[in-house]
Amino acid sequence: MITIGLTTWKEHPALVQNVQRDVTLPEYAAVLPVVELDTPFYGIPQATTVVNWQKQVPPKFQFILKANKLMTKHDYGKEVASDEDRQRAFIEYRQMVRPLVKAHQLKTVLFQFPPFFQRTTENLQWLFEIRDQMADLPIAVEFRNPSWYDPALIGDLMRYLKGLNMTHVIVDEPHRLNDGVPFVPQVADDRLALMRLHGRNEQGWFNQGKDWRGVRTLYKYSDDELATFAKTVTALADQVREVCVIFNNNSGRDAAPNALALRDLLHLSWQGLGPQQMSLF
Repeated sequence: MITIGLTTWKEHPALVQNVQRDVTLPEYAAVLPVVELDTPFYGIPQATTVVNWQKQVPPKFQFILKANKLMTKHDYGKEVASDEDRQRAFIEYRQMVRPLVKAHQLKTVLFQFPPFFQRTTENLQWLFEIRDQMADLPIAVEFRNPSWYDPALIGDLMRYLKGLNMTHVIVDEPHRLNDGVPFVPQVADDRLALMRLHGRNEQGWFNQGKDWRGVRTLYKYSDDELATFAKTVTALADQVREVCVIFNNNSGRDAAPNALALRDLLHLSWQGLGPQQMSLF
């Protein structure tokens, strides 16, 4: 199976004809089968918020939720949270996702680690502790430090992630020798391959000025680039149960057009996404 989604649902007017306003979740869910949300990264919502999301989508629609910043250690280098606060974040997170787990609507929890999260013994141990804290919840890990991708160690990394039942996130982003990560289309867990496409705007990605967050993903993938992704996705689909592609290149509202173009290249359609199938809970 191959699925395609976007980050957030609001910012994609290309999904709805003749619309230049925020897209609603039901409108989004009528076109694409999965959405990635970063809301829990900043603050873990109540389970009632999650249930409200569920009421607006078809039963087969799924969510990818970012792990909270305390769970990915984004606080390191700043005011470091206490062990008690970090433990509490895991507890609250597990409670928050229960409605999605019960309805089989949680595709995975995305642990996107900060660029300073290097491959060290301590951080390898943290991955083990994450699995212990998250019990049997699905986990995907995205590394943003190139130390994880030493060519001599990639095989070991995939085996370690496989042992932890974690999905390796395949990232497309600008990268240099000592900054950013390369595109490594390897899988660790044969249940899911997750690709996250951030665009290739090197100038906007590496120059962190005042408008950095607004321009870092300003990039439109070309037809040739999308065709190459289609070949990669097809190859991965022979290795895993599902390949999920998330487009995050949306500073210029290019994510949705690119996602729809890849959908058409791969001749995909997803059943049960129309409004007539909306879950009523």
